[in-house]
Amino acid sequence: MQQQWNLNQVIEQVGKDKGIDKEILISALEEAMVSAARKKLGVKEGIEAHYNPELGEIEVFQYKEVVEEVTDPTTQMSLEEARELDPDAQIGDQLGLKVDTSDFGRIAAQTAKQVIIQRVKDAERENVYMAYKDRKGEVVNGIVQRFERGDIIVNLGRAEAILPKEEQVPRESYRPGDRIRAYILDVRRVPRGPQIVLSRTHPNFLIKLFELEVPEVAERIVEIRGAAREPGERAKIAVATNDLDVDPVGACVGMRGSRVQSVVQELKGERIDIIPWSPDPARFVCNALSPAQITRVIVDEESKAMEVIVPDDQLSLAIGKKGQNVRLASKLSGWRIDVLSETRAHERNQAARESLMKIPGISEITVEILFMEGYRSAEEVAQASEEDLAQIEGIGPDKAAGLIAAARSLTEAREAEEAEGLSALKGVGEKTAALLGEHGIHTIQQLAEVSLKDLTEIPGIGQKKAETLKAAAQAALAGKLEGGLQEEIEPEES
Repeated sequence: MQQQWNLNQVIEQVGKDKGIDKEILISALEEAMVSAARKKLGVKEGIEAHYNPELGEIEVFQYKEVVEEVTDPTTQMSLEEARELDPDAQIGDQLGLKVDTSDFGRIAAQTAKQVIIQRVKDAERENVYMAYKDRKGEVVNGIVQRFERGDIIVNLGRAEAILPKEEQVPRESYRPGDRIRAYILDVRRVPRGPQIVLSRTHPNFLIKLFELEVPEVAERIVEIRGAAREPGERAKIAVATNDLDVDPVGACVGMRGSRVQSVVQELKGERIDIIPWSPDPARFVCNALSPAQITRVIVDEESKAMEVIVPDDQLSLAIGKKGQNVRLASKLSGWRIDVLSETRAHERNQAARESLMKIPGISEITVEILFMEGYRSAEEVAQASEEDLAQIEGIGPDKAAGLIAAARSLTEAREAEEAEGLSALKGVGEKTAALLGEHGIHTIQQLAEVSLKDLTEIPGIGQKKAETLKAAAQAALAGKLEGGLQEEIEPEES
């Protein structure tokens, strides 16, 4: 492979065009010449190549061992031959003979070319990885190149990136040649080169777009404390500032909504709610549920849950279409949110007070005290510890023990009544009771409430028996039966 050009110029030019370090190119050339020499000479060992910048060429040397008797001329030479090259040569020395590369031929040249191309590709891939590995979290612009099994391949200029199907907004569609903006989600090393993974659905993409559109956000005067999205549909961001002269929401909205509209257009019409962040979780959740009005909030810090009470006419607004508003508010705040209308909350609270009032010997004042402390049923009082109840103002250790004992007595009586369950109905034997129990029907009330269709689908219970069982259960609940069933139920099979 005769070199009729100065390699110094070639290395400089290729390094500049490809953005590859000269040392990498030199190493690739040396490796290529070694590979070519091995093919030409038919040897595997003892070949070295070195770049000579003064001559502008790669010099190839074949090293042979000096021996007394030559058995393999490709790797050995006699002492006489060695001393012609080096008068001081001794047995066991390794002497390098410069190889004439001018007659390597087409096959050797092709081998060298393949090695160089591969090394250049490897170097280019490494350069791309190094260029993008620290750019995770940035927004980049590219052009849609092609589609692969639902994924979009995006040309970023020096590199190709992938926008996976799961990171695409469902309503958006693209064609080859379209411009696209996306968030760098990850940069991975894979066998075929670095894989730059993009996203248009990540909440951070929304944050980055506001950084690009709102100078106050870019300069950290306004801080985006969180973002939650249902891509293509709706999003919420929470904003805050330490500068009392700056309105964080107004800064993000812009004059006549110009700033937020730029982001909305980029996201193809995704609706964006900008809400003020608050260090108070309850206030923050109220803000997050806007535009709904909130009556009151009950906070359970232990389970990080909130119960939000809203006026009846605000319930659908607070929950949002298909639960979207409350779902986004929950994602944004990190709290589990349960939204109730005032009517529903009143009914539930009334039921809770009625349950507490059933505890033998309890007063209305004590019921109110327990209710205000979060107890909603006699069962909850029965399961409470004396220590917890005794710490409540208005309930001492003696009263706590009495309340728990009374509540337990009540719940045990209920459990005994439920345990009697279906056997209270005359004509229902153990087999039928067990059969109903296997399908979740354990009490007379459950039997009365189950649909006739579900009852007839239980193996072993026909239409007539189902109708008789259900009628008997409903009559028993209504207090119309005193001595069991009026109608005869089919006898148990033995």
